[in-house]
Amino acid sequence: MNDFVIAGPRHAQLPQLSLLRRIYLPRTADAGAFAMSTYGIPLIVLATTQSATLTGIAFALEWVPRLAAFSLAGQVVDRHGTKRVFRIASVLRALVVVAAAFILPTQAGGTGATVTVMALAAITGVVTEFSYIAAETAGATASKDAGDRAHRVQSVLLGIDQTATLAGPALAGFLLHWVGVTGTLLTMAACSLLGALLAPWHREPRLVPPAAPALAGLRTGWKTLVSIPALAWLITGLTISNLATGFLQAAAPVIVVQHLGQSSAAVGVIWSAAAAASLLAVALCRVIIDRLGLWPAGAASAAVAALAGLAVSQAGDYTHFLVLTAVLMAGEGGMTVVLRTLRSHLIPEPVFGATLAVTILVMLLPFPLAGILVALTPAAALGHVLTACAALQAAGLTAAFWRLRREPAMRARRTAHTASPTGAPQPQ
Repeated sequence: MNDFVIAGPRHAQLPQLSLLRRIYLPRTADAGAFAMSTYGIPLIVLATTQSATLTGIAFALEWVPRLAAFSLAGQVVDRHGTKRVFRIASVLRALVVVAAAFILPTQAGGTGATVTVMALAAITGVVTEFSYIAAETAGATASKDAGDRAHRVQSVLLGIDQTATLAGPALAGFLLHWVGVTGTLLTMAACSLLGALLAPWHREPRLVPPAAPALAGLRTGWKTLVSIPALAWLITGLTISNLATGFLQAAAPVIVVQHLGQSSAAVGVIWSAAAAASLLAVALCRVIIDRLGLWPAGAASAAVAALAGLAVSQAGDYTHFLVLTAVLMAGEGGMTVVLRTLRSHLIPEPVFGATLAVTILVMLLPFPLAGILVALTPAAALGHVLTACAALQAAGLTAAFWRLRREPAMRARRTAHTASPTGAPQPQ
């Protein structure tokens, strides 16, 4: 990171401290809140309801509203700017979580507590995606300004996300185990408020007229995506892969707590180990991209993810489950660096927010489906369904990377950042 600077409209060089304050600190706070809510809320549902079915439903409820929000979030960011959207979303998430922290202790289980935790999952899912799109758009601008070093910027941003995932699930698990639901929720709220105070800021070249229809951003993003074959094929493979990843995430609390006899803290340890493995994979992927290009890095990561996915479905004890899950998520981390690098180069800047929202929307579609599958699957059969999802994951990744092997954007050691998919110059 010593050689990285952001270039603004006049290519002025910003000091590293300014980059830290403008981009990385707010991204870190939001990633922490995101990780704690994504992995902690299913644990809270299981602790509150003691039901594997409700845990799966909560996982679906956490993701379905997020998907609905994506049709609007990208356009809202393009229209109003990253700082304003990020700050409002972070404050709303904190208020919702604090309200749940005070309401749940007054409800002695039963229907009231179930409704509260389900509403918590749904509402936090919506506001989290607005803050995520805002933070990702700010990071993409920094990445685009870095030119040929875009993959290095993306590896740092992904490292922030993975570090949050390293700490977030473990912290949520331990807090839930030692201080209960209230302490866990208040910690999530504190992370959200910190993010609101920091709020990322940078030049805003993507603002759109207020009169644009609500769905215009969704249509624009979809048209842009299908016009970029390399990006479309990569997202197709990763979307298929996410069904297996989502099912593993949704089923993990049930598998670890009820099948393997471990505590909720042990679930957090798994995702923290997975994040640590992903950090190593991100660093290695950066070196491979520097020397060989995007396709070798992505293909190797896909092979690791596919093989680990098939193996984890056969794990019979906690140690093997932990190690294989970590290897699987390491492969996912490598593919994410490739995706973010390709995305930052090939999506035209004026429609980046809308196109980003569509790409994330497509890739997240399997997650609510995974939650529904967990809810409908008998606990004893979770392993069999996980095996089927892993086989589909392997087939999808193989097909996608076989098709991508001849794409120029994937073969270049440093993806060109001065041309759009149609060959026209892109804004700098």
